[in-house]
Amino acid sequence: MVYPRVSLYALMLASAGIPLYIHLPRFASAELGIALGTIGTVLLLIRLIDLVQDPLIGWAIDRWPRAQILFALSAAGGLAVGFPLLFLLRPGPQVVPQLVAILILLFSAYSLGTILLYGRSATLAVRPGAGELLTLAAFREGGMLGGVVIAAMAPSLLFAMGAPGQGYPVFGLLLGTIAILTATLTLPIWRRPPVVGQALSLPAMARAGALRLLAIALVNSLPVAITSTLFLFFVEDRLNLPGKAGPLLVLFFLSAGLSVPFWTRASHRFGPKTTLLIAMPLAVLGFVGAAFLAPGSLIGFAVICLASGAALGADMVILPAMFSVALTTAGLNASAAFGIWSFAGKLGLALAAFAVLPVLGQSGFVPGQINSADALVTLNIAYAVVPCMLKLCAIAMILALPSKE
Repeated sequence: MVYPRVSLYALMLASAGIPLYIHLPRFASAELGIALGTIGTVLLLIRLIDLVQDPLIGWAIDRWPRAQILFALSAAGGLAVGFPLLFLLRPGPQVVPQLVAILILLFSAYSLGTILLYGRSATLAVRPGAGELLTLAAFREGGMLGGVVIAAMAPSLLFAMGAPGQGYPVFGLLLGTIAILTATLTLPIWRRPPVVGQALSLPAMARAGALRLLAIALVNSLPVAITSTLFLFFVEDRLNLPGKAGPLLVLFFLSAGLSVPFWTRASHRFGPKTTLLIAMPLAVLGFVGAAFLAPGSLIGFAVICLASGAALGADMVILPAMFSVALTTAGLNASAAFGIWSFAGKLGLALAAFAVLPVLGQSGFVPGQINSADALVTLNIAYAVVPCMLKLCAIAMILALPSKE
C-alpha cells in the first residue's frame, strides 16, 4: 500500500498546483480586477521568496529526517487553510496584499509537500535501485496527473452545477477537503525509516551529473510554464472557444497520465535519454500546430493537447527519476537537492509570468474582451512560438547528455 498512498499525496499536491499555475491568473484578473502586469510581479515576488525558502526546506528535511510526519502534516494543513482563503477573496483596496499573504502560505505549503515527496524517493521506494525508483516515479506522477485532472475539471463543473463566482469559492473548499483527507490517509508512508545520505555540496552534485540535469529541468520547465500561464487566455480569447478550456485541460492531462506507463516501460527498455528524445519532439509539433490554428479549431487543438500531453508525461516521470537516481547512486541527501530542483521549476513559472503577462498587457490584451489583431498575434507568439524555441534548446541539452546518464 506504499505506492498508492504516494499517488494520493501526489494527487493532493497536483490538485493544489494547478490552481496556482493555471487558474490563478484568470481568477485574479477577472474576479479580483488585478492588472496582468501586477499579477506577473506578484508571482515573481513569490518566486524570490522561494529562492531562499526552497533550499532551506530541503535542508530542514535532511537535517531532521525523523520529522517526516510533521512536515507532511504541515504541508497538507497549509493547503487546507490557504485555498478557501484564496478563492473567497473579493475585490477591494487591500486585495493585492491579501493575495500576496495567502499565496506565500500556499506556495510554502506546496513547496514543503513537493520537496518532501520527491526528496524521500529512496525512503518510499520498496527496494533500492534505478528500476524501483522509476516505478515509484510512475506511481507518483500518475497521482500528480490525477490531481491535475480533478483541478482542471472542478471549477467548470461546479459552475455548471450552479456554484457562484465561476465555481471558485466552492473549488477552494474542495481543495481544502482533499488536503485534510490526504493528510489522514497517507500517515503510514511517513512512518517509514528515512534513508539518509551524505551531506550535499555543489562539487558532489556536479560529479554525480545532477547539476547538468538541474539545468535541463530549468530550461525544459519554461515552455510548460508559459503555456500553463496562457492556456485559458489562448483557448478562450485566441481560439474563441469559451467554456472549452476545462475539457481541453482534462484531455491534455489525461493524455499525459495514460502515457506514463508507456514511457516508464520505454525507459526501462531503451534508457531515459532515448525515451526523452522520442517524447520531446511531440511537444515541438504541438507548439508549431497551435501557432497556425484558426479561431474555432476545437478538434485541431484537441489533437495538439493529446500530443503535447503525451510529451509532458515523459518529462514528469523521467527527468525527476534521473535526478533521483543520480543522487541515490552518489549516496547524497536528496531533499536539499530537490529543494533546488523545486525552485528551478517554479523559477521557470515566475519567469514565464513576469515575461509574458506584462507584454500581453502592453499589447492591449484584456482577458474575456474583444481584442485587437495585434494583441492576439502577441498572445499567439507567446503561447506557441516562444515555447517551441525553448523546447528545442532543451532537446539539444538532452542530446549532449552522456548515454550513461
